[in-house]
Amino acid sequence: MKKDKVVLAYSGGLDTSMMVKWLQAEYNMDVITCNLDVGQEKETKGIEKKAWDLGAINHYGFDAKEEFAKGYIFPAIKANALYMGTYPVSSSISRPLIAKKLVEVAEMEDAQAVAHGCTGKGNDQVRFDITIKALNPKLKVIAPVREWKFDRAGQIEWAKENDVPVPVTAESPYSIDENLWGRSIEGGILEHPDTPVPNDVWDWTADIINTPDEPEFIKIGFYQGVPVSLDDVEYKPHELIKKVRDTAGKHGVGRIEHMEDRVVGLKTRETYEVPASETLINAHMDLEKMVLTRHQKLLKYEIDHKWATAVYQGLWVDPYKEDLDAYINSTQKNVTG
Repeated sequence: MKKDKVVLAYSGGLDTSMMVKWLQAEYNMDVITCNLDVGQEKETKGIEKKAWDLGAINHYGFDAKEEFAKGYIFPAIKANALYMGTYPVSSSISRPLIAKKLVEVAEMEDAQAVAHGCTGKGNDQVRFDITIKALNPKLKVIAPVREWKFDRAGQIEWAKENDVPVPVTAESPYSIDENLWGRSIEGGILEHPDTPVPNDVWDWTADIINTPDEPEFIKIGFYQGVPVSLDDVEYKPHELIKKVRDTAGKHGVGRIEHMEDRVVGLKTRETYEVPASETLINAHMDLEKMVLTRHQKLLKYEIDHKWATAVYQGLWVDPYKEDLDAYINSTQKNVTG
């Protein structure tokens, strides 16, 4: 009898590698893996081979950096997107793109379900579940971690028993999500708000003591609300964002630590590293001050906050966000310079 198929968002790490075997065993489904490059620094080489070795019947790898920059980061810049006035929704905006690709692959493969690796206490489960169901209500959404009863030791034991490769390197105490727009770091000592953030958390930004003594000035050119050039040289969107990220990070720009209201009702101390978004959003906001009327700015300030909250809550494909986009886009016609 032909088995049902499930498309798994696959990172190549221990959790999603276990999911390939677990979905085969627990759901008796054929597994198709899907991986996106959205600008994370993590090495993606070897992910496809690992998926095949685990028994996946097909694998899809997407270089989605340009699509992510133009279709997701650029709208966030136009909206000056800062959730709670602080967090530039870096992880939030990558989820609808990943969900979109999962649905596209599922439809191409005639799969009955999609699966993701989100836990039951984070925001990402909401973002994935809502977006997938909005794009294709017929697809079943499976979240193995919400069903697992393992602690970390039990997880490693299960992996070994089921021939899932277990990394031999020491495991980081942090959970890190990374893309072109920012790094999100949580877990370990970071769960204690009364404890300062350790220096080993930071990767893209220099400590102030190690930054250059002399300032560095950059010239960012915008066209209708989006950055198009750096120091009078035009770049592809993802290239420009990375160049700004590297320059700003070298000068210690882009460290965020704040208390955040999660979608699921928790308050948590969140730590982010966002040199490009902090630089580009501030530049965009200043340019808007030069070209928008007083009343446009007043309304846009309110709309921007609603946009960031909607995206944070997983409403990327909601008509409500489309309405917010309509006003924001109408204000950007003269945001050039």
